[in-house]
Amino acid sequence: MSDFSVKPTLTGTSVLLRPFTGDDAATMAEILRDPEVLAFTGTPEGAPPPGEDFLRSWYGSRGAQTDRLDLAVVDRASGQTVGEVVLNEWDEPNGSCNFRTLVGPRGRGRGLGTEAVRLVLAHGFERLGLHRISLGVYAFNPRAIRVYEKVGFVREGAEREALLHRGRRVDALIMSVLAHEWAAHRGDPERLHADHTP
Repeated sequence: MSDFSVKPTLTGTSVLLRPFTGDDAATMAEILRDPEVLAFTGTPEGAPPPGEDFLRSWYGSRGAQTDRLDLAVVDRASGQTVGEVVLNEWDEPNGSCNFRTLVGPRGRGRGLGTEAVRLVLAHGFERLGLHRISLGVYAFNPRAIRVYEKVGFVREGAEREALLHRGRRVDALIMSVLAHEWAAHRGDPERLHADHTP
């Protein structure tokens, strides 16, 4: 199994995933202030946004990390960075890691997130040799849940009432994809099912 020291550029039809640089700080600062991003990442209400200096340092240092992969999601049509995808919490002995993503307002509703997830999963399973990629998603984010299921994530269970959001307790769903599942459907389980329907 490879480590995460090589930071690839992954090209799809509509998105490009590329390594971050410190110059992405201003764009990411704007994305990280978006109310939907704040809600769906579980950011506490009223929490101060990260400053641009911190973000410049954070995104500028992602290329040096050997235990995680952070890539900018770029809309190929506009050339704009619209979000990020991350493989982190690497458990090398077990060949597993966590996945997370966020997409800002300029990247929503056009399938960019779905394509970005497929690209990074393909890299994780086919290049890095991972066995399991998992994630947590809050139950009040049905759009993200649909995307994850569409690319092959399977629900495993829930962390009940894991988030207090606007006075309401919200479950966090746990989902994963395994290497043998990915090998069978390559991010399109609906097509696989259709191919096997008599």
